Amino acid sequence: MSALKAFLQPSVEGLTKEVIISERFKGEDGKPVPFVIKAISQKENEKLARMSRKTAKVDGVPVEKTDSILYTRRLILACVKEPDFSDQEMCKYYGTEDPLEVPSQMLSVGEYNRLSNAILELNDMKSMGEKIEEAKNS
Repeated sequence: MSALKAFLQPSVEGLTKEVIISERFKGEDGKPVPFVIKAISQKENEKLARMSRKTAKVDGVPVEKTDSILYTRRLILACVKEPDFSDQEMCKYYGTEDPLEVPSQMLSVGEYNRLSNAILELNDMKSMGEKIEEAKNS
């Protein structure tokens, strides 16, 4: 097999996974309701990163930096299919009109981190070192 064929693989964009973020979110049957997350393309990831850049002056020189908090919020919004953080009823319940703010209003610190980590894992955004460390700790 030629090396070229090894690289002709379908994109993982759109791949979905159900993850339980917390026992706190239960359906009518009393069972935990999973969040449905999806993989995004690198092109979409770059767009999110560009949208999350801010210019700051360092020694009087403008320097562009990625606002990591804003980037994480955008990544979560782009990757979570269910629940729909853009839903007007959900935004209203959590006291905001901005869907980017819903997850941080809705989730505890630990829940937010579990959701973020699941999204990073699905999108293969964890470093090999992080994956090895996780395997050692599990």
